[in-house]
Amino acid sequence: MRDDVLLSGVRENAWRQLPRLAARTSLTPTMLKVAAFFLLLLTLSLGAQEMGREPFRPQFHFTPERNWMNDPNGMVYLDGEWHLFYQYNPEGDKWGHMSWGHAVSRDLVSWEHLPLALAEEDGVMIFSGSAVVDWGNTSGFGKDGQSPLVAIYTGHREKRQDQRLAFSNDRGRTWTKYEGNPVLDLNLADFRDPKVSWHEASARWVMVVALPAEKKVHFYSSRDLKAWERVGEFGPAGAVGGAWECPDLFPLAVEGEKGATKWVLIVNLNPGGPAGGSGCQYFVGDFDGNRFAAETQAAPLWADFGADFYAAVSWSDVPVTDGRRIWLGWMSNWKYAEAVPTAPWRSAMTVPRTLSLRKTPEGMRLVQRPVVELEKLRQEGARTFSGGSFLEAAEWLKAQADLAPLLEVEMTFAEVADKTAFAIDIHTGPDERTTLTCDPATKQLGLDRSRSGQVAFHKEFASGASAPLRFVDGRLALRLLLDTSSLEIFAENGEATVTKLIFPKAGSRQISLTSGPGANPLVSGITIRALRSTQ
Repeated sequence: MRDDVLLSGVRENAWRQLPRLAARTSLTPTMLKVAAFFLLLLTLSLGAQEMGREPFRPQFHFTPERNWMNDPNGMVYLDGEWHLFYQYNPEGDKWGHMSWGHAVSRDLVSWEHLPLALAEEDGVMIFSGSAVVDWGNTSGFGKDGQSPLVAIYTGHREKRQDQRLAFSNDRGRTWTKYEGNPVLDLNLADFRDPKVSWHEASARWVMVVALPAEKKVHFYSSRDLKAWERVGEFGPAGAVGGAWECPDLFPLAVEGEKGATKWVLIVNLNPGGPAGGSGCQYFVGDFDGNRFAAETQAAPLWADFGADFYAAVSWSDVPVTDGRRIWLGWMSNWKYAEAVPTAPWRSAMTVPRTLSLRKTPEGMRLVQRPVVELEKLRQEGARTFSGGSFLEAAEWLKAQADLAPLLEVEMTFAEVADKTAFAIDIHTGPDERTTLTCDPATKQLGLDRSRSGQVAFHKEFASGASAPLRFVDGRLALRLLLDTSSLEIFAENGEATVTKLIFPKAGSRQISLTSGPGANPLVSGITIRALRSTQ
């Protein structure tokens, strides 16, 4: 047994034994209080030891308690709970024995870990998929007038993948695999990741599912979630340099155009992403319940330009009163995911993000913003620079030398010069820095993590990333979310995002501004907020 498991067990069992001790002995209330005090000290001590061995554990991003995690799965909302299932190996910290882990949240910020939901069984692994609330009990799985949760997932065994069902009538706490599985089988080795939703216009279920090797997705329809009919396909298109995986399909509102919506088709692929390895692309168009017609695009559209955003899918059954389309992605990359220097867990999810579409001169673009619920993590005492020259802002930042490890940073620039680049550095100690470069000449935002901390664990980890920037009226707005081992960048109010892992030393941060000769944009404002941990 690993030390981390042993320590966790010691703490849990100690607290459980205290009521039993009181019931079976003649200890006085005072003596019990003393015992409780020493148990508290033990808990804090062991907890500190655990955290000391987990220097890169994210503090406001979801991670499994231990072992391996990859794609988010089965994301569904029901009775005030946001369900997050995920690809999970219950037996180790590398890929294998794929099953569905499970957690729930009431605020998209703090998560409660629940027991394993769907386990590998009889040689069939549980690959990625989705979950829906079957409000009309079209499947017949509901009982006592309840609307069941139904999971639609890929069953995987060697050289064969098919689509299967499981259902729950107790808010996802226990699951029953459908005895009629599989419900869709094409006798293919690569046929996976079904995303199912209710299509209101045709009053039926629609599934989009990937054929990775063919760079295609197929569309199926069903009245009962059990019998499926193929109605259309899409692809190859866009980026085709890797296997197509983890599709999603949903309507999305267009900003500033009341009542206007377009359909968005998500296709993750690996390799072939914008920063190498894994990537998430999207298409904008129209969907009639059978076929998806994409608008013309000159080049692939990327949801995120960093190396560590993959398998992103959205929550289903979000109440109309909420009205948001929310998703998150796996915050890693298949190139080095098994090598990252974390223990006893591997991998994290991004923060949940709210989606919309924005009309730009180049066409429709996907917009992502961190969910507003994250604002409850903001601590009091924000540090603000109310505006001034670039040099004044740089001097102000020099004085902010003891920033918290967990940060939200907002920066707005105006009158950005046409040619000269400037840089934002995030420091942890004298030798570690993560560098963002804003280049008006190329209209690009670069991210360099080659000196960000531990990078030698994989030869390709130190690689950079670049995202397109649109300087509207010479202005640029940036929002950064900095956790223990990750950086998420939202440029131009979410029009371009960059997500990257970093593994710096623990301790306080510092931010600096530098530029080449002649660069002197105005800095309209800087706000730096320390964030609370959810752990």
